[in-house]
Amino acid sequence: MQRIAVFTACLVLLFLSSSNTHAASKRKPIESKVVIELSTTMATPGATVTLNGKGFGPYKSTAFNRVIINGLSALVQRWESELIEVKVPFKATSGFIEVMIGKKKVLAGLLTIVMPQIEDITPTEAERGATIQITGRHFGLSAGARDPNTMFGVNDVIVGGVVVRPQRWKDDTIELEVPANATSGDVVVRLASSDPLPDGSCCAPVEYIRSNAVPLKLIPSIRVDPVSGPVGTKVVLFGQGFGQSKERMDDGVLIAGKPATIAQWNDDVIVVHVPLDAESGPLVLRRQGQERVLTQFTVHVPHITTLSPSSAPIGTLLRISGEHFGFYSESGATPYNFMDFNTGQNRVEIGGVPAVIYRWNDDRIDVWVPFSAKSGKVVIYRSATRPNLGGLCCAERGTMAIEAGDFTLVTPTVDAYDPKSAGLDATVTIKGRGFGTFLKTAEHADLGLNQKAYKRRADIEINEPEAGTTVLSNVSRTEVLFNGAAALVQSWTDQEIVVKVPHRNLYGIGKKGDFFDDLATGPLVVRRGSWDLLPDGTCCSPKKWLTVEAGQFTIEAKGLPDDGYWTNNRPDASTSQ
Repeated sequence: MQRIAVFTACLVLLFLSSSNTHAASKRKPIESKVVIELSTTMATPGATVTLNGKGFGPYKSTAFNRVIINGLSALVQRWESELIEVKVPFKATSGFIEVMIGKKKVLAGLLTIVMPQIEDITPTEAERGATIQITGRHFGLSAGARDPNTMFGVNDVIVGGVVVRPQRWKDDTIELEVPANATSGDVVVRLASSDPLPDGSCCAPVEYIRSNAVPLKLIPSIRVDPVSGPVGTKVVLFGQGFGQSKERMDDGVLIAGKPATIAQWNDDVIVVHVPLDAESGPLVLRRQGQERVLTQFTVHVPHITTLSPSSAPIGTLLRISGEHFGFYSESGATPYNFMDFNTGQNRVEIGGVPAVIYRWNDDRIDVWVPFSAKSGKVVIYRSATRPNLGGLCCAERGTMAIEAGDFTLVTPTVDAYDPKSAGLDATVTIKGRGFGTFLKTAEHADLGLNQKAYKRRADIEINEPEAGTTVLSNVSRTEVLFNGAAALVQSWTDQEIVVKVPHRNLYGIGKKGDFFDDLATGPLVVRRGSWDLLPDGTCCSPKKWLTVEAGQFTIEAKGLPDDGYWTNNRPDASTSQ
């Protein structure tokens, strides 16, 4: 049929051309011959068609300058001596385009009117906020810009009754984001068209040419957190309509086709753990025999960059830097806090001895060198499982081992100290090696639910033991003692410690006039404290001390407070300040 129409049009054009030629031979020739070339031979209603040529002359009025498309006046948008632009009328049908210049009529060619046609939508089921692609024909080259000076509309798409301005628009492809207020329903492409008023001026109210309708089903959105991590990582699916529990044996969550271990399944949340043999790939929710791809999940392998320090005594905070360590306790605050089968079996060993975890972040792990540490490899262990049939825990439990480097355990050694005796507040210098770093306060690690900042336990405070209470630590991990009294540390390096002779009640402080010189001489010792994990892997044993005795030291009866101390050293004492 299309070939017959084109053939008929050609005959008409040939006839008109010969007629015009015959008539022109009898008339006086015009000064400028009009020659017209169409920019396209096919267009939709509302589309802009360009006529290129010469001899159009200047634009005078809507009555003098007109363009007719198969009997309907088209809206003239631009008229120059060599170019005319018009909008195809809303009710236009296929036929000839004629240019009217005053009383002169010039045939411009044949224009075929086409309608937008949707052929496919991908995907046919989508979440709100998802991007869908519409493929088809005759959508036009662009959505079109709204002319502030006219009533021209803009091409758009209707999704479930909601008007959407697409992100990309081509003649055969449209991409758009499903709006949050859309509902399941038909998708329709609309092309705006605006016709001239009867006098040829602008404009009649905009009208829309509509494509065929294709249904789109909107499904509830599901948020996945996190979307990457090493084996054992807890992954939480937040959504709606999951059901109060697994309804079928094959219901579950798959990562790259492998079932994840299910820890919890409620109507609005599903919690799983990345299995032992997981690989990167699509994370799929399988429910009631249907599968839905939610996101791409990346399975990371932990990578070590630095281990610092590589040698140190017990009680040192050892830092392992790198990436993709994951969370410490996958049963804890990550990102949905509740207890499940995985009680946080991740660990770090130093020379085969479990270290005391202080902080475990994705890019950094800090551990205290335990009291029983040995020289050897520092190894990070991440625990994971492989689920039973149906996704429940667990057909297998295992670990991923990552070597962080070699560690050498150092024992503190005192070579000398000076002086051997001094009064209160006097400075004493201790020289040696392997003293490590100074730790001012007791930093306790509680291996509980929180993997980022372990809380202090109520039974571990810097104070004196209360009746009936076991206090595991009431001093710092690094200290110097003068006959049992802790000194004030001025500086502490790996090879030198500087302290002040401490005050204590043996000199009568608090007991005016009392002095017990038999307590003045005793051992000068350097101590480092640390813990060990308990046999079940939990923290911790009572603090244990590594004590190095430097020698005897005598605290001389010097530096005692003067008489004014007892009357003026009060918070409410008057001062000159």
